[in-house]
Amino acid sequence: MEMKKRISLELRNRTPAEVAELVVDNCRSSDGEIEGLTDEFKELEFLSMVNVGLTSLAKLPTLPKLRKLELSDNNILGSLETLAEKCANLTYLNLSGNKIKELSTLEALQNLKNLKSLDLFNCEITTLEDYRESIFELLPQVTYLDGFDAEDNEAPDSEADDDDEDGEEGAGQLGDYEEEEEDEEGSEGGEVGLSYLMKEDIQDEEDDGDYVEEEEEEEGEEEEADVRGEKRKRDAEDEGEDDDEDDD
Repeated sequence: MEMKKRISLELRNRTPAEVAELVVDNCRSSDGEIEGLTDEFKELEFLSMVNVGLTSLAKLPTLPKLRKLELSDNNILGSLETLAEKCANLTYLNLSGNKIKELSTLEALQNLKNLKSLDLFNCEITTLEDYRESIFELLPQVTYLDGFDAEDNEAPDSEADDDDEDGEEGAGQLGDYEEEEEDEEGSEGGEVGLSYLMKEDIQDEEDDGDYVEEEEEEEGEEEEADVRGEKRKRDAEDEGEDDDEDDD
């Protein structure tokens, strides 16, 4: 697909002034130049033109708010001075996989005062002796070259940081949800436990009542037995007195 047509499709019913990010990777520029991108994209902050066959940046429009520019896997040889003229606020520039061979080609980037990160992977310039030291000396405003600073500390990944923050928020929400569930389960458990204890107490009272009734029954039986014994004893005594009277 031609670059001009691809840019038109990427607008998605928006005006160029409403676009902050534009990705047209893997489309084709008919003559190695930028096509379809105009000064109307004045709010553009991120632009990606990876593997589109560019050989020059001469037709790059003025993009005052552009901060990140992806130009990897093209055939750019030079004309980098255009970047300082048209995109003065660039902080990140990826030129990996292009035809950059000499340090002198990068001198034009000295005017990009806000440039903090520069990628030159798979460019012939990376084979030069003392390549990293030379770049940091040439471009003192650059903090990260090919993802690492002069002390070999890796550049922070802003996307990974965003993911971590989201993950923490998600974990927090999930944790809150789990705590709520545990609280609910605890409440239910408490209710069940209370009901169970009350039931046990009632059962114990019933058992105690049964025991008391059994004791009372046993005592009643003993009293009845004593009464019957006394009655039999009196009857026997009465019979004895009758016998004595008969003898007389």
